[in-house]
Amino acid sequence: MTRLLLLTTLLLTSPFTHASLLAPFRNEDGSTRWQYVANFSSGVLIILLTVAAFVLFVTWRRARRYNIELEEIRGHLEERVKDRTAKLEKEVAEHVLTEKRLQASESYIQNILSSMPLVLVGLNREGMITHWNRRAEQVSGTKAEAAIGRNLWSIYPDITVTPQHIEQALEKRQPLTLRYSQPGSYHMDITVYPLENYVEPGVVVLVDDVTRRVITENMLIQHDKLSSMGELATAMANDIYTPLQAILFDLRSFQNILDSGRLLPEDSAQSNELERVQGLLEHASDNGRQVESVIRNLLQFARGRNAQAEPANVVDILEHSLTQASEALSLPDAIPFGKIRVERHFENEIPQVPCHITELQQVFLSLFRHAYQSLAEKAQAKGLDFMPTIKLYVGQSYDSLSLRIQHNGTGLSSEEQMHLFEPYVHSANVEQPSAAADRRLSFAYFVITEQHRGHMAVTSDPDVGTTFHIQLELH
Repeated sequence: MTRLLLLTTLLLTSPFTHASLLAPFRNEDGSTRWQYVANFSSGVLIILLTVAAFVLFVTWRRARRYNIELEEIRGHLEERVKDRTAKLEKEVAEHVLTEKRLQASESYIQNILSSMPLVLVGLNREGMITHWNRRAEQVSGTKAEAAIGRNLWSIYPDITVTPQHIEQALEKRQPLTLRYSQPGSYHMDITVYPLENYVEPGVVVLVDDVTRRVITENMLIQHDKLSSMGELATAMANDIYTPLQAILFDLRSFQNILDSGRLLPEDSAQSNELERVQGLLEHASDNGRQVESVIRNLLQFARGRNAQAEPANVVDILEHSLTQASEALSLPDAIPFGKIRVERHFENEIPQVPCHITELQQVFLSLFRHAYQSLAEKAQAKGLDFMPTIKLYVGQSYDSLSLRIQHNGTGLSSEEQMHLFEPYVHSANVEQPSAAADRRLSFAYFVITEQHRGHMAVTSDPDVGTTFHIQLELH
């Protein structure tokens, strides 16, 4: 109020104020009418206060309305924040649960892949390793940390999968199956699987060691063959033995009649024919006795098979096989096996070896048959200047028994040596399949390597001859 009066006074007393404006507040003598000034100032003040109060009231109403709206907006925002927070918490919980499940699934898959008995290798198109399981570590000797990211063939050069196999599997989008085997050592089944619906093209290589399964299958097959051979040998021997005995009896009776001279006197004109007939009868008797010996060997083979290995002297088995070969092996217009020179080089005190005697006899007989064919072939080509010879070596070498059967007949080519121990598969391109099959020694190789857990190899030269190497474990 005081400030307003002072302001009014200044306005009235200011020399710059227009005289007409101050006229109502002055007397005629020029003095100030303070009563009018006070009344005017009070009225102006009341008006200003009223306007200010009205403005404040309007501002308060507007502020109140704004506060209500803000409270509503705040409530909506709080509700939205709560909803969003609840949704985020739910999404986070679901994400955590999903992540745990993914980790559990990944750990489960990793454990499965690591515990697989197969070699499992993941590769990209360039042959870089993306996965390397525990079996791969054991086979290659390289840890997964050192293998992943490296080229497969730089750390595992022995694997038979090539980059062409990977490209072929990716192009055809079909699994590619390979089989790799080293007879007598191991057999592998290799499968290349292309990865489908994957970010980066690649393959998974599975290497399955099927050696034990193949050995078991081969043993079952060979046991079935041996059983069939034994049954066949027994049937053939029994069917042939009875009529053969009758034929031999008739031959001996006829020979006795000729020797008695009752049929033809010795001084008759047919005495030369008589000698010729006697020679034919003697030859027929010798052949009959040879057939009789073969039948006895067949019966012995049929009865001698034993599922359990038993200790035996290999030299005795070798000598018995030589006797069988002398009685059974012969070729038309060829030197008899009995006329072949046999050199024996046996060490003293040869230890006994656990073996299947009958099967081992068949192995030696197969080798003698193979040698006899080569010797007869070379004897026909060389004539009298050639002396067919078989050399036998038996000796102990550390914990095993070493045998060598060497002959100087026609040797084997590199191609024949490569396929000598493989089973024969008939081909239309082979002119004489029976002869080709007869030159294979797959059964002998199976008996030595699988049944006796030994080793068998061949070295040969076409001009020098062939040597078969056999090694049998003593224990």
